[in-house]
Amino acid sequence: MIGFLLGRKNRQTQGYNERKMRQVLTELSVGPCYVTGLRTKDQDGYWAIQIATLTKKAKNVKKPVLGQAKKAGITDPLNFFKEVYIKESLHPSVENTDGKSALKVGDKTYTVGMRLMPSEVFNKDDVVEVTGVSKGKGFQGVVKRHGFKGGPKTHGQSDRERAPGSIGSGTTPGRVWKGKRMAGRMGQDTITVKGLRVVETAEDKLVLKGLVPGSVNSVLLVKTNNG
Repeated sequence: MIGFLLGRKNRQTQGYNERKMRQVLTELSVGPCYVTGLRTKDQDGYWAIQIATLTKKAKNVKKPVLGQAKKAGITDPLNFFKEVYIKESLHPSVENTDGKSALKVGDKTYTVGMRLMPSEVFNKDDVVEVTGVSKGKGFQGVVKRHGFKGGPKTHGQSDRERAPGSIGSGTTPGRVWKGKRMAGRMGQDTITVKGLRVVETAEDKLVLKGLVPGSVNSVLLVKTNNG
């Protein structure tokens, strides 16, 4: 089975399973999510399905962006578009459904304008992976960024508590190796967390066991591991 949709991180909470054991949960709110385009091997050189959702107020979406949804025959305003690549091993194929082009992947058929809802896409206990952008933390030192211990706090070292220490390599090679762990920009990276389990599904909500990247209201792509 293959499934995917776009959602927004709502909150991180906790609950209890059937064995009365506490587990960490993440609640995702899923607004209108539609299939807005199909990519085929013959026409585009790869297999993919474009999906979209709304991440801001409709009045703040620019008209050219709204036009993409109207072109797909969707009346709801959409502004965030994402392509989900389909592996060749899933043997996707092009079909014709009610006069519309459709893409069949496994036992599911996707047509442009089709709405994706959590209760129809996923089942309880499905294993999924979540992709999102992690929280940006700005320019950070080596203690926070890499977990360095820092220098001693006594014996005249009052200004070296969070310093990285020596970075040189002596006469040979006489330079700093590429990839040396140093201070720099931290966060705001695309992160994928795998092995999360679906706990609950509804028409506009999805609850996962585990934590996902990003801040509250950030957009996340949820899909099965074979998607």
